[in-house]
Amino acid sequence: VHLVESGGGLVQPGGSLRLSCAASGFTFSSSPMGWFRQAPGKEREFVAAINWSGGNTYYADSVKGRFTISRDKAKNMVYLQMNSLKPEDSAVYYCAARSRSYSGISYYSYDYDYWGQGTQVTVSS
Repeated sequence: VHLVESGGGLVQPGGSLRLSCAASGFTFSSSPMGWFRQAPGKEREFVAAINWSGGNTYYADSVKGRFTISRDKAKNMVYLQMNSLKPEDSAVYYCAARSRSYSGISYYSYDYDYWGQGTQVTVSS
């Protein structure tokens, strides 16, 4: 199983980034996916999740209206479009997958079985 994130970097406040996660080694088409983040000295926190079909999404209150999660089953990819970025969005962002096919969306990290290595997002002027 491999989850490989990309797209992180340095951006000014108010800017945008699009994170990508390439998935392989499991049945991506039937797996719910999520994005989490962890800032230095803080616990890992939920950001967004999408169900297996892509028809249902869920967001943390802190990112609702600014971030959008999506998936492309043909490419085995999941994305996180981040707009109106704030300094408090700075963190390492992780892509995660649930191994149980057709299971529901979860915002608990312990429900996710596979994790990527993370990509750094820094929002600073």
